[in-house]
Amino acid sequence: MNSWVLRAIVLGALTVVLRTLLGFGMIYWPTNGSWMRIVCLVVLIVTGVAWGLLDGRGDRRANPDPERGGADLTMRWLKAGVVGGLGSGLVSWILDYLPKFDLGDNGLLFELTAGAAFIVLMIFIPAMVGVGIGRFLVGREQRKGENSAPPAAASPA
Repeated sequence: MNSWVLRAIVLGALTVVLRTLLGFGMIYWPTNGSWMRIVCLVVLIVTGVAWGLLDGRGDRRANPDPERGGADLTMRWLKAGVVGGLGSGLVSWILDYLPKFDLGDNGLLFELTAGAAFIVLMIFIPAMVGVGIGRFLVGREQRKGENSAPPAAASPA
């Protein structure tokens, strides 16, 4: 399985689960909706940043020379975001027709355009922030290791 497919499935499924929990929460505790929305958004963003951080660290460790570059994590995460956003929108639209599921009563066109675009951004941008932080941290560790290495002993002349 391609690495972007795994990310798309996991983050798309997480989005559907969070929307479902939010829908149930809004039915049973409607006065607490604002903080529940914020918690769901934070969970999605933190998951994206954490996974991007792991990707960035792994990429910089595998390719320590920034001039050579590494894996194209931008396209990996963009594909994952697009598929995760479209997939979660489609699944949420289908689940909305089941009894006891209240996911907003949005139409298919909305779910596959505006709704999916928001989810794409909520997957892609935090992941890219995490990749940047991960690469920076590993680069800093490598520079610190180079600076703390003992100098070579001078050869006798």
